[in-house]
Amino acid sequence: MNVASTGRPRGLLSFSLIAIGVGAVTGFGSILFRGLIGFVHNLMFLGRFSVVYDANVFTPPSPWGAFVILVPVVGGMGVVFLVKTFAPEARGHGVPEVMDAIFYKDGRIRPAVAAIKSLASALSIGSGAAVGREGPIIQIGASLGSTVGQIVRMETWQRITLVAAGAGAGIAATFNTPIGGVMFAIELMLPEVSVRTFLPVALATGTATFVSRLFLGLRPAFDMPPISSLAAHPAPLYALLLYAALGAATGVAAAGFVRGLHAMEEGFERIANPYLRHAIGMTLVGTLMYVLFLLAGQYYVDGVGYATIQSILLGGMTAAPLLAALFVCKLLATTLSLGSGSSGGIFSPSLFMGATLGGAIGALAHTIYPSSDLNVAAFAIVGMAAMVGGGTGAAMTAVTMIFEMTRDYDIVMPAIIAVAVSIGIRRYLSRENIYTIKLVARRHFVPKALHANMFLVRRAVDVMDKDVMVLPADLGFDAFLKMPDHNGKFRHVVVTRGTAVVGVLRVNTALRHGLEGAYTGVSLGEVAGRNFTVAREDDIMFDVIGRMSRKNAAMVVVVRGKGMPRPANIVGLISKEHIADSVSESIRPYAADAFSS
Repeated sequence: MNVASTGRPRGLLSFSLIAIGVGAVTGFGSILFRGLIGFVHNLMFLGRFSVVYDANVFTPPSPWGAFVILVPVVGGMGVVFLVKTFAPEARGHGVPEVMDAIFYKDGRIRPAVAAIKSLASALSIGSGAAVGREGPIIQIGASLGSTVGQIVRMETWQRITLVAAGAGAGIAATFNTPIGGVMFAIELMLPEVSVRTFLPVALATGTATFVSRLFLGLRPAFDMPPISSLAAHPAPLYALLLYAALGAATGVAAAGFVRGLHAMEEGFERIANPYLRHAIGMTLVGTLMYVLFLLAGQYYVDGVGYATIQSILLGGMTAAPLLAALFVCKLLATTLSLGSGSSGGIFSPSLFMGATLGGAIGALAHTIYPSSDLNVAAFAIVGMAAMVGGGTGAAMTAVTMIFEMTRDYDIVMPAIIAVAVSIGIRRYLSRENIYTIKLVARRHFVPKALHANMFLVRRAVDVMDKDVMVLPADLGFDAFLKMPDHNGKFRHVVVTRGTAVVGVLRVNTALRHGLEGAYTGVSLGEVAGRNFTVAREDDIMFDVIGRMSRKNAAMVVVVRGKGMPRPANIVGLISKEHIADSVSESIRPYAADAFSS
């Protein structure tokens, strides 16, 4: 697809309509993707043709018996073929590839990625790989947004915004969480957060949620018990301290997940043949799945794992040893699946691990100190938020989505405490989160903090160098160097001819010591550069920098007043060095932590 890197900007109405279209297509894509997962799951696990599949209900025993171990292997071979042949970007959990496209590829994602990611992830999830469906739909939505942004001529920032809008729409449609989708895009995807980027993201996520609800209804992702243990009165101090302890535990677990997945990917990469690599990984996952079925009566770790989460929330699973064992098993199964080559997300596995770890700690606490305030379901919910927040580094997304998925407002304060502690502990143990660690391995660094960039709203008069010489073009360069007041420093010169500005010059006047007695015979007009532009005193630096970029200018001549710039009105000059100094000054309070998470 041959598309210019930049195009004319789309108007607000036009851009908003495009974002709504991306959200609608992503919403329908989410529905079709779920149906495809259901078809693969029913065919490969149960031997029947049907798209009806409720992930919140445990899979019944497979008629294949022990041969169910091979189901993930067979599905995995199809995944390897699709990824290897058509779209290597479809391997893994997808979000790092989307972030890479946003920060390093001007928002460009190949259109084929959406189709291949759908098929590969449906095969992975439907055949039992321990991965989630949100990562694929995020990448699918982002790919749709990128494709539209490449077909319809628009500026680069608008295409990047559409990629983020598609990603947010994907996660909103998957979990029925419109606010969480917006937060996800803001925290992890958008390089700029402003009205012009927020509006299309909000429109896309809202539209995708509306489409999803048309087919799936208004119910939240999980059914909750009718009364929360936190609803009757504020949580006591000891309960909040236990939630903080849960946050610390999930922080350690999140760091283990981040480092474990990265180590597993590196370990499997040593196996050259991708089919053998994935066959080994999925055989181990299938074996683990079948062993759990023999010992505990369910496959548990297959697919997205929502049935286990639902059972914990409704009080069907309260034994701490079983919950702790399932946490370990899911961690192992997910790292094996993704490390060996599966296509799927990490969000759902994180929810599973958070629910089991939180439920185990809640059950243990309730055993030691029986109290209605220590509810297994409440600890599981908080554990879900803390594990997601710790693993991804997206604190607001984790809290908001857990609230939207459970519709339990009373869980918000404990969730905030646990998420904050979890992120702090994970950050101490692992500088990178589950998404950025893969990019850092490629030496592609992305910011994990959004700063106000105050230098962009400073006025030109506040940034410019006022020590500027305005000299005629016919003045000899030798005569200029011999002027007595240079003191060997760099001087900025605006070169004029009559009433016109004809060039700019930056000179190291220490050259005079090496050219004493020499005669160059050139004038300032001959050596002055023409790659400059003009700004007014009150122009903000965002506009000034944009003008420099469009005109490929090295310097900006700052003038007072309106009308044609005249030598008498020149008040200063801005070079790229001055812009760098301004940036450095504005980020100094945050510079030490700018790229930490």
